[in-house]
Amino acid sequence: MSQTNAKERIIQLRHEIGRHNDLYYNQDAPEISDAAYDLLVKELRNFERQYPELADKDSPTQKVGGAPQSTFAKVEHAVPMLSLQDVFSQEEVQQFLAKNPDALYCVEDKVDGLSISILYQKLEGKNDCVLVRALTRGDSRFGEDVTENVKTISNIPRRLNP
Repeated sequence: MSQTNAKERIIQLRHEIGRHNDLYYNQDAPEISDAAYDLLVKELRNFERQYPELADKDSPTQKVGGAPQSTFAKVEHAVPMLSLQDVFSQEEVQQFLAKNPDALYCVEDKVDGLSISILYQKLEGKNDCVLVRALTRGDSRFGEDVTENVKTISNIPRRLNP
């Protein structure tokens, strides 16, 4: 494929992925399956690797999630809440393991849902820790403060006793 054709396809993929991101993250109205979306992102990532001169910091491959919504307070994560890379074959798993020989990991089937970062804080003079904040992933740097919503989920402990 020529660089001109690659550039056109990259522009098309970025636009299409951006539209699907908006539908999924902001409008809660996805039009394609997670697998179809993942294939679009994989195709774009491959083009950007093959043509690094066409890579762009504003590409959907360089972003995580959606922008925090205005209905919740926007809070900065203490540590960016990044996303793991999807893999689609045994070969890709082997490549990941080769690049990360000391990593501890758990492999599970993909389950779609909401990622939450929960902060527990140790109570002064006690061993107990109490839930103080819960944030969505948002754009990985800033998330939505959903603490009160998370406190209503019965299997998320309000207190931890290490």
